[in-house]
Amino acid sequence: MSEEDPTQGEYPDADRAAVEDEPAPSARVPLSRDRIVSAALDFIDDNGLPGLTMRRLGEQLGVEAMALYRYVPSKEELLDAVVESLVSDVQSDEVVLDAPEDGWQDFLQRLAHGVRRMALAHPKAFPLVASRPAEAPWLRPPLRSLEWVETFLSGLVAEGFSDEAAVEGYRAYTSFLLGHLLLEVAVHGADVGPLDVLDDQTGEPGTSQYLTVARLRDRLSEDRSAVEFEEALEALLDRMTITRNEHVSDST
Repeated sequence: MSEEDPTQGEYPDADRAAVEDEPAPSARVPLSRDRIVSAALDFIDDNGLPGLTMRRLGEQLGVEAMALYRYVPSKEELLDAVVESLVSDVQSDEVVLDAPEDGWQDFLQRLAHGVRRMALAHPKAFPLVASRPAEAPWLRPPLRSLEWVETFLSGLVAEGFSDEAAVEGYRAYTSFLLGHLLLEVAVHGADVGPLDVLDDQTGEPGTSQYLTVARLRDRLSEDRSAVEFEEALEALLDRMTITRNEHVSDST
């Protein structure tokens, strides 16, 4: 046997274990729903969403695919569980608050940056947050759980927003986050359908016909995602301030 034993990796080789009369991987590290979901997220991070199958996930965990169905009855439920895991990452972010402490703008800035950190940590999985059915059809990604929407709306209402202004803020805020972050994760290799055309490619056909585009090609290729995120977030918060104040004036 070589000095490097492949059975000692994170996901041991089930066939090698059987040949060498070792316990099955699932016996050494018992399967659980959390472990399966974590492995699915790792697989998507490494390989992209289109390649995920229950068989391949089983191979990664060192078990037969059928063993997974005891914990996740279907691939659809597995994808929903991955989304729940991503949302929980934002909830556990130590910078994100459950309620405003230093004003509603600080509250929303912290939340926006928490969502962005999650998206950039898992760019290939983030499109699931946009595409999977939410708990209710009127919930909007990426703030797509009832718990998060309650946190968002109650936080704004406590800071002087009317019900109408809070709902308008939720719609504008989620549209900003989703639009910006889908564009950003596409640059990091996410499969986001039509947005794939934004991937940086070499040898674009026909660019010589478009003199201004050709001249500004380097500027267009600059990664200003972080700056644009900050500028767009500030502009959104300014608009929300105007909306909040207008509704306050109407109610007096």
